[in-house]
Amino acid sequence: MRHLNKLAVLLAAGALSPCLTTAPLTDEEALAQLEVSLGQVPLPPWPAGDELGMGNTQGPGTRTRCAAYLLHPRSREYELSYVRSGTMPMNPFSTPVEYEYHPTFGPPFSRHAVNGEVISGEAAGQGTQIDALGHFGVLPEAWNPATGPHPSQNAVYYGGLTQAQVKPTPQSPLLKLGIEKMRPIVTSAVLLDARGYLGGGNRLAGGQGITAADIHGMLQAQGLGWRGLLPGDVLYIYTGWQELWQDPSVTGEYYSKGPGLAPDAAALLAQKAIVAVGLDVPFIDPVNEGQLQGNAPPPPGTPPGLPFFLHHSLLTQSGIHIMENLRLEQLATDRTWLSCTMILPLRELGGSGSAIRPVAYGPPRP
Repeated sequence: MRHLNKLAVLLAAGALSPCLTTAPLTDEEALAQLEVSLGQVPLPPWPAGDELGMGNTQGPGTRTRCAAYLLHPRSREYELSYVRSGTMPMNPFSTPVEYEYHPTFGPPFSRHAVNGEVISGEAAGQGTQIDALGHFGVLPEAWNPATGPHPSQNAVYYGGLTQAQVKPTPQSPLLKLGIEKMRPIVTSAVLLDARGYLGGGNRLAGGQGITAADIHGMLQAQGLGWRGLLPGDVLYIYTGWQELWQDPSVTGEYYSKGPGLAPDAAALLAQKAIVAVGLDVPFIDPVNEGQLQGNAPPPPGTPPGLPFFLHHSLLTQSGIHIMENLRLEQLATDRTWLSCTMILPLRELGGSGSAIRPVAYGPPRP
């Protein structure tokens, strides 16, 4: 094993020759590399006043793991975001995005022809997106509208930060936990195929939850039990809900309901210290048909007063970023269970989230 440890050290230092960087890693070599990278990944708890959450895991260790898949000779590039437009499915909780395209123009006495457009609306809440840690806070008790306005002044955020510290006035940007504080994510990613494992090849149903036991089961079924989820990983889960994404959006079914993660999955992801989780769904939380209109309750097992429990738990308690509306079908079709993924949000001052263009690089499996 001595030569494997030396290889892992060289991988971590970026000192491999061209022939080694293009050679597929054996399982032994991959394990040796993981051992070195794990020693370079910080682990929680984080210091008081922290605004990065599990973003603290990102660094040389996660980039080392990422490099093996990025440089693999059979690695393919996967676009995980949708093309954005004014006719794509729109989140009912966010202002729709609208596009106005300027006619071609040019400066006088020049040979230039220039094009431009105006984009308005809540870009961070539509299309493929990531949530800042300040996107959600939590109240000490459920709000009853009959008692008065929403008591936002009592909200508490990740790390115990208060409303006065995070958003002191209605017009204020997020002074803490805004999207500009988020680190770029460059790390290894695990894709789990819930459509195949739970749905037997059919997309999961609206309101269906993916449990912690399901996550363990998928890891074993896909031959990833030797590795599991590692600190600093991104977890992608394919449900098949992507089938309902239409542009132009005609039926409106995509945002009417959706599968998601069951409440007990939140504790597992926090224990594994992953940096982010993303699904091909609108909400991450499972949503029953009629729930958004107040005509149906949340799925069974949802904690009282927290219908979007995964948002609450991952953002306010664990510091794990959430991604929604991902394109994961091609990764699943190619059985690219492990990849290098890169996710960079826009640095909007005090923003609660950002549109993103996540990409993944990895070799398909036979």
